Amino acid sequence: MFFYYCDLAWRSIRKTPMLSMLMVLAISIGIGITITTLNVYKTMSYNPAGDRSEVINSVQLWSQGLDTWDEFIPSITYMDAMNLRNNKELSLKAATYRTGLALQSDNPKIEPVLNSVRLTDRDFFRIFSVPFIYGSYWDASVDLRPAYQVVISQKLNLRFFEGKNSVGKTLFLDRKPYQIVGVIDDWNPQPKYYDPLNGAFNDAEEIFIPFSLTGQEEFDVWGNTSGWKFEPMITYSDRLASEKVWIQFWTELNTDEQKQSFLGWLTRYVEQQRALGRFTDTAKIPSESVQISDIAKWLEDNDVVPKDNKILVGLSLLFLSVCLVNILGLLLTKFLKRAPEVGVRRAIGASRGQIFSQYMVEVGMIGFIGGVVGLLWAWGSLTALHSYFSMDQSVTGLDASMWIITPLIAISTAVLAGVYPAWVVCRTKPSVYLKAQ
Repeated sequence: MFFYYCDLAWRSIRKTPMLSMLMVLAISIGIGITITTLNVYKTMSYNPAGDRSEVINSVQLWSQGLDTWDEFIPSITYMDAMNLRNNKELSLKAATYRTGLALQSDNPKIEPVLNSVRLTDRDFFRIFSVPFIYGSYWDASVDLRPAYQVVISQKLNLRFFEGKNSVGKTLFLDRKPYQIVGVIDDWNPQPKYYDPLNGAFNDAEEIFIPFSLTGQEEFDVWGNTSGWKFEPMITYSDRLASEKVWIQFWTELNTDEQKQSFLGWLTRYVEQQRALGRFTDTAKIPSESVQISDIAKWLEDNDVVPKDNKILVGLSLLFLSVCLVNILGLLLTKFLKRAPEVGVRRAIGASRGQIFSQYMVEVGMIGFIGGVVGLLWAWGSLTALHSYFSMDQSVTGLDASMWIITPLIAISTAVLAGVYPAWVVCRTKPSVYLKAQ
């Protein structure tokens, strides 16, 4: 019976092409706008940490003075990072920030290129489950005693070493030789949750070197540096000893007991630093001057999904509801024109339920066609956003789930709009039209 209703629905659509086209257009435009905003919102709100979201935690400290910043800053100072790195209670911990260096090899045919570089500790790769295809991260001793070692991406390994095992070979960063200890597999989490401060949807770095080289090599900071008071930066040592914040600190805390224990340690740390003349905002007690954030909270606090996006999703749904009202009027017109036909069918034995089912199948078919067209609208809109507004491909790419969600939304919307017109035409009294005939 369902396929018979589908045949009747297709014939009805072909019988009134202009009216059917208007309904499909109304549905497709509403669906296209809704799916575009929903796709961007879904992509930006995705938590790439998965089931490890609550285990991975960042550290924020209220190190600013009185009447300065009114919220926790995502980064911490170099002094605090070094003190946290010395915490023996943490099984996994990593300080990290971004810089840039010129990359070249012994091969004269490959020109040097300026690359983004991530300075971090060895535990970074374990905390964020970075996959390796060759070698591994550097030894624990390198986090204490600087060594010129590097982990590179599979892409760079393919470019410089033809994809072969390059562990033990040398790359030059700013003309200094670094020994390759590991090659990571494709790894580009979106959003870039370990450092959303420098572009939440930028690609992950392809070069990783030890954080312990910071003081020795005096790397520039490619990222946000903030300070709550004026401090002259005459030498690099001035930066390291300043209250400037520019480093993110991550740790792995597997249980609530570990989190509470670490919070207690941080509270005592603040008390010690206040005794040394730091953390001068005494309006906050030491326990209120520390914060640890899991990935979900970290992404929310750093506005990876701006509030504007949530508003746009709401407005697009409102626009879809307006389209729904227009479709309702068009369906009512279309169905009432066929009231005489319904009267005849009712007179020869068709039940109200059968008539209602037939029209709901027709409405569903119109919704499905509108959903397919709406999906094309959404794809075109996202392509335009990427091309003309230089939005990141990871944000504007059509999520695979949308190919299933879109037709379902379209059919549901059309069915919702068609319930009342179908109910009205089902109440048609056969006698009225039989007398007229």
